[in-house]
Amino acid sequence: MRLRGPVAAALLAAAMCAAGSAATAQAQIAWAPCGDSNDYACGHLTVALDPSGATPGTITLAMRRHRAPVGEAHEAVIALAGGPGQAAIPFSEQFARLLGPIAATRDLIVFDQRGIGLSHPLSCHRFELDAGGPAGAQLAECAAQIGPTRSDYTTAQTVADIEAIRQAGGYQKLVLYGTSYGTKVAERYAQTYPNRVAALVLDSVVPPNGPEPLNLPTFAAIPRVLSELCAHGGCARITPDPVADVAKLVHRLGAGAMSAHWIDGEGRSHTLRFSSEEVLSILIAGDLEPVLRTEFPAAIRSAANGDGAPFARLLRDAAERGGSAEEESPSESFDTPLYFATSCEEELFPWSRASSPQKRLAEARAAIGRSPAGSFAPFTRENALGISDIPACAFWPFTSLAPAPVTAPLPSVPTLILSGAEDLRTPTSGAREVAAQILGSNLVVVPEVGHSVLGSDFSGCANRALQALFKPAPIKPCTGGPQLQNLLGLAPLAPARLSDVAPAPGAGGRPGRTLRAVELTLADLTRQEIVHALGGLGLENQLSFGGLRTGWAHATSKALTVHDYSYVPGVLVSGEVREGAAVLRISGSAGAHGVLRLRAHQALSGTLGGRRVSSGRSLDLGAVSTAIVRLDAQASHPIAPGGSAVRPLARKLARLLARLSA
Repeated sequence: MRLRGPVAAALLAAAMCAAGSAATAQAQIAWAPCGDSNDYACGHLTVALDPSGATPGTITLAMRRHRAPVGEAHEAVIALAGGPGQAAIPFSEQFARLLGPIAATRDLIVFDQRGIGLSHPLSCHRFELDAGGPAGAQLAECAAQIGPTRSDYTTAQTVADIEAIRQAGGYQKLVLYGTSYGTKVAERYAQTYPNRVAALVLDSVVPPNGPEPLNLPTFAAIPRVLSELCAHGGCARITPDPVADVAKLVHRLGAGAMSAHWIDGEGRSHTLRFSSEEVLSILIAGDLEPVLRTEFPAAIRSAANGDGAPFARLLRDAAERGGSAEEESPSESFDTPLYFATSCEEELFPWSRASSPQKRLAEARAAIGRSPAGSFAPFTRENALGISDIPACAFWPFTSLAPAPVTAPLPSVPTLILSGAEDLRTPTSGAREVAAQILGSNLVVVPEVGHSVLGSDFSGCANRALQALFKPAPIKPCTGGPQLQNLLGLAPLAPARLSDVAPAPGAGGRPGRTLRAVELTLADLTRQEIVHALGGLGLENQLSFGGLRTGWAHATSKALTVHDYSYVPGVLVSGEVREGAAVLRISGSAGAHGVLRLRAHQALSGTLGGRRVSSGRSLDLGAVSTAIVRLDAQASHPIAPGGSAVRPLARKLARLLARLSA
């Protein structure tokens, strides 16, 4: 699936979630110590460019091996990265952590698949993945630069490479551990070499003949995922129907775009335009960034009613979260030419490869038009085309015939299939399809989790299932747990005007509304601190972010400073919060002006519009700030493997935030 805009970077992160593989030091692989690690040996294996022998040439695969600490391993675990296009070697340590004791009696080998990272990466001059993906002519030029061997980078060749690694390493069998596209590689290997597979661990499943080129499973899952976000009254104060909100916004946008403003960390206003395609892209980005999905229902409800500021801020946050991936070194980056070389060559597109690019596009549009009514609701047929690989791959100069669907059976080996219930990239329907083909397989669906389950399941249920597979022990279903999404909670609906705000209890009129607006502003400040800390979006020792409407906030370990920070239009808050105490100056065109004071564990009180007011509730911003600082110090991204150490802090923040927002 090709994602546009800020989600292009999220696609890079999707591939990062994989797990390890292995090989013993016998046979043809010459292992040597790695300069950057005492735990891994480095090796290379030269394999045929074309395993069939029809085209001469070789390619060298780069590998890392972690020896089994007990005895001489006769099995290896091979981790398969996603994409296609993600280098695996940079994540060797992460794979080892995910596997845990599974690697105690097996070697662990991590290798960059052909055309990626350190294994002859594909590249093209003047080729960049811009916000809308590569233009068709640009992709055709890239394919020409790769040359006639561009068809030698598909899943079938990677399967042959894995078998070469097994033989060269002297292993009897392999445990294949894949995430996303890596599951497709694992399944294809199991279909081709069923007697060489000891076990399969498939996380976020792509079926053997996937992905479906129109992403129909994704669109089918969207209404369910949106409804599950609002389960158990979660959207009671936000919306009665999130699916209807999306449909309303998509209809409002049509083929055009909405303009909205977002505010940077220095208080500068920027105009941003977004279309329905960005709405879809942000929804899918939540597969990898659950914080984005907690903001989605309220942002969509606001935009559907004409207030685009919350969605503009959400869109900007998504872009910032994806930006770090683009700054990685070349060996760690996502190889976009390889992604299209694999995807264009083997996706089962609804066109004739003999047709011209324009004719292929017409044939694809006709296929979309034949899809049953409502197949893409609450989105449209044009959205389906926009997020697919069709607009780019229509211009790919094919060197081979379209692949025939793979029909070989999957072997009945010990198999764990993991699926996030809220995964839209690889919906649970694909996991069920594969589970039905493997006799005795174990399907575990994890609630409130998106893509790459083992890397994002806060509850630990998926990891327990993984360990149980190899004990062996009964694998138990997941019934819910402290996922980041339910710890943080859904963002509230932002008032579009002061008149939307109910007065604080015991304080009527404009002063009462202003007091309540200030409470909501403090809740938004707190939430933004948490969101930026969770996403690693701050500078060292400081978080800076803009208000929803105007102003800015700077948070350090000692103080939170705000200047004309506005969450409710026309209500501006300035001042400093230090050790839970604050003096806040309230101004703006809509609210009552005055000064409010806050002391730890006490109510917000002061004078607004010449009247004495008090919130009637105790607030403890000092506890919030302390928890956020500790959270930021312990984990730049707490949903990464090992992030369970910050769960108590996340729970504390959730409780404090709930009190502020009540």
